[in-house]
Amino acid sequence: MHFLSPLLEKYIVDNSQSEPPVLTELTRETHLKVVRPRMITGHYQGRVLSLLSKIIAPKHILEVGTYTGYSAICLAEGLQQGGTLHTIDINEELVPIQQKYFNQSGYKSQIIQHLGDAIERIPSFDIVFDLVFIDAEKTQYDAYFEAAIQKCRPGSIILSDNVLWSGKVVEPLEANDKATEALLMYNEKLANDPRVETVLLPIRDGLTLCRVL
Repeated sequence: MHFLSPLLEKYIVDNSQSEPPVLTELTRETHLKVVRPRMITGHYQGRVLSLLSKIIAPKHILEVGTYTGYSAICLAEGLQQGGTLHTIDINEELVPIQQKYFNQSGYKSQIIQHLGDAIERIPSFDIVFDLVFIDAEKTQYDAYFEAAIQKCRPGSIILSDNVLWSGKVVEPLEANDKATEALLMYNEKLANDPRVETVLLPIRDGLTLCRVL
């Protein structure tokens, strides 16, 4: 996941906006209590998500994959007054930590949590989303994207996380590596999909930005 030297990564973080204290505490608790804490969005990418959301000023956001709630809070920072963020995750064990920090963030009333399979839940929304963030099961990225784009408008932004997959996308594909295989197909699809214009950004573990046409 770390494509730059630790020294250069520190310089980038030191010269970017500081993260809110609630997110610093959420990061600490995630590393202390949750399995695979490296999955958390983190300071630098979190500030990127926050700034993108503020630029877009979305009325409605869809997040696929909540984890401990870091990215949801970052994205919620750009919501219009009265706007909503719908976040979906399948792991009910993480709900208490999510709710704890949503309550502390100041965005609790705007963040709506959904427990279950995103592929099943997304079609049930009677909402047009201005911003979508996909960061869940990698083998299902294509299905998440197809479900989400049906709920978008021209000009909506769809972000997809971890698309460089620790650099595995440019290494020989190992047998039975379904996640890397799925991401290779997904990245190629987005680059050639006439419904969107796409740029893959080398931010953290890779972040694809698509604008719906």
